[in-house]
Amino acid sequence: MEKQLPLETMKKAVKGLSYIAHPLRLQILEYLDVYGASCVSAITKGVREEQMIVSQSLKKLRDANLVQTQRRGLFIFYQICEEYPASLFTCLRKLYGYMTDSFHYLQEDYKALLPRDYTMMAANQIKLFANLDKMRILEYLTLYGPSCVSDIINGIESEQLKVSQNLKRLRDDGFVTSHREGRFIIYDITPGVHKTAVQCIHKRYDSLSNKEEF
Repeated sequence: MEKQLPLETMKKAVKGLSYIAHPLRLQILEYLDVYGASCVSAITKGVREEQMIVSQSLKKLRDANLVQTQRRGLFIFYQICEEYPASLFTCLRKLYGYMTDSFHYLQEDYKALLPRDYTMMAANQIKLFANLDKMRILEYLTLYGPSCVSDIINGIESEQLKVSQNLKRLRDDGFVTSHREGRFIIYDITPGVHKTAVQCIHKRYDSLSNKEEF
């Protein structure tokens, strides 16, 4: 059975999620994933936003090591410099394909911009679970299936109060469900962007021969 990621690796993954949990930043990364290295003016036109705002977002993405720059003559080109966000879009496209029966999105090498409202929805949902404690719970439920609170507490080595509070928030946001079995309340993860993110992070980690590169 697949194991939970090392704590430091999950911290890095959550940090990356927190930076892209913003509709415009997610749209910019998606544009670069689809069209490759691009200058600011092309990105601005592609995401339909003011150039100054796009430039500010690109700076934040560069500071987070999610994009890198290269000068070509008079222009500076931006491109994704980390495989992790690129692989996230592969997962998001497949999720969208399953949700809408848009089967072309299920093809492994298919790249196209997702509908703007879907990208915004994904960014806003990521913002709700881009938290280390929440992600450890979602990861545990993804790997081990329906579980009671005590199993989750032992599995992620956390405090009962913190786990219970985060489970309530995750349930309120629709990321987990709960039902009673005897004297136990059993929690399970629901399908969606949150589960896709966990699976994508694990897929990226498993693909690396040198895990320190994550």
